[in-house]
Amino acid sequence: MNIENEKSLTAFNTFGIAAVAAKLVTITDINSAREALEFCNKTNLQSLILGGGSNILFTKNPESLILLNRLRGIEIVGKDGPDRVLVKAAAGETWHEFVQYCIRNNWGGLENLSLIPGMVGASPMQNIGAYGVEIKDVFHSLEALSLENGNLKTFNSKECNFGYRESVFKNTEKNKWLISSVTFSLSAQNHQLHLDYGAIRTELEKAGIAKPEIADVSNAVISIRKSKLPDPAEIGNAGSFFKNPVVEISVAETIKSKYPELVSYPVNEHEVKLAAGWLIEKAGWKGYREGDAGVHKNQALVLVNYGNAGGNEILNLSTRIINDISDKFGVVLEREVNII
Repeated sequence: MNIENEKSLTAFNTFGIAAVAAKLVTITDINSAREALEFCNKTNLQSLILGGGSNILFTKNPESLILLNRLRGIEIVGKDGPDRVLVKAAAGETWHEFVQYCIRNNWGGLENLSLIPGMVGASPMQNIGAYGVEIKDVFHSLEALSLENGNLKTFNSKECNFGYRESVFKNTEKNKWLISSVTFSLSAQNHQLHLDYGAIRTELEKAGIAKPEIADVSNAVISIRKSKLPDPAEIGNAGSFFKNPVVEISVAETIKSKYPELVSYPVNEHEVKLAAGWLIEKAGWKGYREGDAGVHKNQALVLVNYGNAGGNEILNLSTRIINDISDKFGVVLEREVNII
C-alpha cells in the first residue's frame, strides 16, 4: 500500500478547489482497500472515499485518509429474464464511459444518463437521474466493503432504500461503506426508450431520426447537456448543485398564481417537483458572479468556480441563494453536493 502525503486534490474534484489531502491511497483492488482500512484503524484516522469528485465541495483540507476509488472492470454476470442481461461494473469505472460501453454492446436502460460526470460507484449513492430515468429503474444489486471490518456485503434494491437523489448510503449507512461494484439489469433487446422528458424528442427530430435506437437517445442527451451545462475541464463545477424541491400541490399552486409559467412535474396525488433552476433564474441569480464564484450563465442550477474560488466562497453563495429562494417563494432548496 502506497500512501501519498500532502497530496493536492485539485485534479480530483470537478470544482477544481485547491484542497490538500494529508494522506491519500489509491484503491485498485479489494485487498488494497482492506489494507487502507486496517491502517485507519491502527492510527485512528477517519477515511474519506473519493471517486470522480463530481459531487463534492471541499471547504477545508481533509484530515482523513483519502481512499481514491480506482477499482476497474466490466462483466456480464447473468440474465434477468429472456430480454435482460445483468452487467456488473466496478465502482471506479468512469460513469459516462461505462454508459457508452453498454450502448456499444446494445444494452439498453442507461442511455438517458449519458454524460453525467463521476464514477459508477457514486451512481446508486445518490440515485442519479436525468431525463426521466433514475438508477433505481435499472439497478439490480451492489457490493460494498464495510469500513468497520472490511467484510463484503451485497445490497439489493430494497436495502438501498432509493429515493429522489437519495439512498441508504446518504442516510443511515453514510460513511460506513466503500461501494466496490454495481450490477445493472439492462435490456438486451426490445428496448423501452424514454423520450418524453425534456427536449429529447425535439433533438431527435432536429437530427431527422424518426425511429431512434438507444445510441440515438444517448447522442440527443449528450447534445442537450452540452448546450446547457459547462464542461468541468473548462470551468469548475459539480453539475446540479441543488435538488429539485418536492412540495405540496398547494404550495405550487400558490407560486403559480403569481408565476403562471412555473415549471413543475407531478410526483403523486399530493406533491409536485419544482424545477430548482427555474426558481433560481426567476429570482435573478442566473449569471451572477462574485469574485471567482458564480452561477452559470446558461443553467442557474449550476454553481461554478471561474478559477480561484475557495470552497467556502461557493458554499456561502449557495447559502445566499437558498435564503433568497425561501424568502421569494417559500421553498427551501437542498444542496445535492456533499460539503466537506
